[in-house]
Amino acid sequence: MTFTPVPGQNWKRQEYFDHYFYQVPCTYSMTVELDVTAVRKAQRRLYPAMLHLLAMVVNRHEEFRMAIGPDGKPGVYSEMHPCYTIFHPEDETFSNIWTLYDPDWQVFLKRYEEDKRLYGENRGMTAKENVPENTFPVSMIPWASFTAFNLNLQKGYDYLPPIFTMGKLSQRGDRWLLPLAAQVHHSVCDGFHLSRFLSELQQELDRMESLIPRQ
Repeated sequence: MTFTPVPGQNWKRQEYFDHYFYQVPCTYSMTVELDVTAVRKAQRRLYPAMLHLLAMVVNRHEEFRMAIGPDGKPGVYSEMHPCYTIFHPEDETFSNIWTLYDPDWQVFLKRYEEDKRLYGENRGMTAKENVPENTFPVSMIPWASFTAFNLNLQKGYDYLPPIFTMGKLSQRGDRWLLPLAAQVHHSVCDGFHLSRFLSELQQELDRMESLIPRQ
């Protein structure tokens, strides 16, 4: 993993970054319904499948791999990994686990399952220690569907990585739909970039149709 500082005044987003980071600090969120029918038909487990696809698209675009470096200036990580919540029904708490991303689904799934086995019963905010700097947060609220979701972060104006929240899966006719909220920092990510991200995510979900055995 490498962290590369942006090239100062030669950076194409410098003016926009200064405006939305220093002058008018601004984050925003967008909530969409994803069609995850192919995930179910392909018999993939929804949570790890979504973690894998989110990481896949995050790693395509530098605006989703940005952070503030130790010197207080923005830079880009060469790769990002998902850090996600797991729920403990016994005491109604949750913990965070992170899993190294790999573009190969089977490799990632094996890592995910191993992390759940080793750390899934640990309590506390961080079930798996030594969280890398280059992670992005993902959570799921499988008990409720929603059409909007917003995080109110007191110190969120210094946080550049995207934050994803999924909701309850629902069926509409023969389709299965999943609400997804994405929260981003406007200094590095405009509406165009987030719209492209969500479009590519849906395209990856649709491509799973090719994995479904023909009858």
